[in-house]
Amino acid sequence: MKKTAIFMLSLALVAGMLSGCSGDSSDSSAKDSSSAADSSSVAETSAEDSTEDSSETSEEETMDDDENYDTGDASLDDIRNQDNIGDNELLVLSFGTSYNDSRRLTIGAIEGDLEKAFPDFSVRRGFTANIIIDHVQRRDNILIDDVDAALERAVNNGVKNLVVQPTHLMHGLEYDELVKEVGNYSDAFDQVVFGEPLLNSDDDFVRVEKAITEWTASYDDGETAICFMGHGTEADSNEVYQKMQDLLTKDGYTNYFVGTVEAQPSLDDVLAKVQAGDYKRVVLEPLMVVAGDHANNDMAGDEDGSWKKTFEDAGYEVECLLRGLGENEDIRAIYVDHAKAAIDSLK
Repeated sequence: MKKTAIFMLSLALVAGMLSGCSGDSSDSSAKDSSSAADSSSVAETSAEDSTEDSSETSEEETMDDDENYDTGDASLDDIRNQDNIGDNELLVLSFGTSYNDSRRLTIGAIEGDLEKAFPDFSVRRGFTANIIIDHVQRRDNILIDDVDAALERAVNNGVKNLVVQPTHLMHGLEYDELVKEVGNYSDAFDQVVFGEPLLNSDDDFVRVEKAITEWTASYDDGETAICFMGHGTEADSNEVYQKMQDLLTKDGYTNYFVGTVEAQPSLDDVLAKVQAGDYKRVVLEPLMVVAGDHANNDMAGDEDGSWKKTFEDAGYEVECLLRGLGENEDIRAIYVDHAKAAIDSLK
């Protein structure tokens, strides 16, 4: 009963912190509007179509096994499914991606930073998308743990304190599902706590704004529109994109634009805003933890309907930056801080 109570307390804390999507200017006001986020509350989905972060790579995994492009050497990535975990585990849960280089440079980099920050915890990986796991296994003969396998590994290794840090961009349906799924194992551990996703508090938004504007500062020449592409969701948590846009505009980054692949603001919305300005060039970058299928095809692809092709057809010179947010050290530091808050809550 004690273990269950501790987990439910953690769940209550998670629910109470669904605040990042309010669009208000302070953490307290964001918390007041968290009920809207709760009701829909994530990939970077099993609702693969209902959350941003978890669905950011969902469609990439419909690819055929005879794909005719190189995503990098899978053997360079540490899949973190070792045993001999010890009493304390930090389980990093991601939707995942089959783009090997991006997986190593984003999810792998987040895990690496967490491992450095918390040497008393064994960092392990779990992916929520079995379609990705299966694809990587078929193509590269490498098996990544899914959530159940990762949890069973923790149980079999006698883990006592389990800290779960999702790499999601926002709260959403898959985040809630993860809390429930891990809850099914809560009696197997002394304590279970969850870290928050990337965009939870107003301070998180400010830190992400600083990270992405500093990352693209060399393109900020007065003639370039800098456009970030998120996935988007029909859930209420989609308002994180408008909140980020409003923050950028308020802080004077009027040549920065945020849009989504599958929701609002749409590509058409972003194009209209860019055309309303006096820009000669457009830089495109994913507002996603990984640079997977959406980044490589929906954003940077040469097919009609891609962001690149749409802006080129509108007369702009286009440059695509194929890098996920997980490659940014300042972004990774936010995940580290969220994991620290979770660890500090352990008794």
